[in-house]
Amino acid sequence: MGTPLGDFIRAKRDSIQPESFGLPDRRRRRSPGLRRSDLAQRAGVSVEYLTRIEQGRDRNPSLAVVNALADALSLDAAERAHLRLLAKITSGACVIERPPSPPNRHVRPTVHDTLQLLEPGVAFLTNRLGDLLAYTSGFELVMRGIGLLETERPNLTRYVFTDPYAKTFFADWDQVADEQAFDLWRGPSVAQFQQLVAELAHIAGTELTGRLDHHLPPPQVPLRLNHPIAHELRWQRERMELPVTDAQELVVLLPADEATALAMDRLRRQPHHTLRAVP
Repeated sequence: MGTPLGDFIRAKRDSIQPESFGLPDRRRRRSPGLRRSDLAQRAGVSVEYLTRIEQGRDRNPSLAVVNALADALSLDAAERAHLRLLAKITSGACVIERPPSPPNRHVRPTVHDTLQLLEPGVAFLTNRLGDLLAYTSGFELVMRGIGLLETERPNLTRYVFTDPYAKTFFADWDQVADEQAFDLWRGPSVAQFQQLVAELAHIAGTELTGRLDHHLPPPQVPLRLNHPIAHELRWQRERMELPVTDAQELVVLLPADEATALAMDRLRRQPHHTLRAVP
């Protein structure tokens, strides 16, 4: 049986094209990605030891080995932090004995000012649990009346998996569901992750739980929305990670075609709303 750590390493290795690391492209391979022997060599461990980690037969690699694997896989800062967390979970060192502390909902003034500069664009601030912490008037125009913003504390993950209208509003609902599940799986903490999953699982069922073992980010594709007034809107997304201490992400939606840009112009002629921070 695999482990969260081994599954992540194997999935990440399979996603890497050998030529991106200056290795020859072995097109006749039956399995995709980087060879186990290549990763072992880059990390300075034996192939047999790497095999034990990936297959879950070694559940307690040292921090030095975990860091060497992170280097060998060229993980970014968020992925490195997640790899260390998975190592703790796999070894049993990460035990939850008390209710989790609430996720950080504080929006720093400079982040709020950055959102203000994006007006009247479509942008929002969120954490990996899906909480909407602040958003522009453009975002409110796009999302008004679908049920997302009509709650006291809007949460995109909860909306995607529990509101029946979400499958109509998001033209590519499966893609959006994959994205939300992956973000949820990545943090911000194991305790908060488990709490929200427990809350949603009895409603969403396998639509959510079946996605939690996917260890690689979904492909980035345009976001298509079936807007109740403006009809189909297509967006490109720019995601900007805030510092680790914030555990937040700023997302900007940019029109992917002229029809979307024109539709937004029409929506903006409606009564103006200002940037909103969610309490």
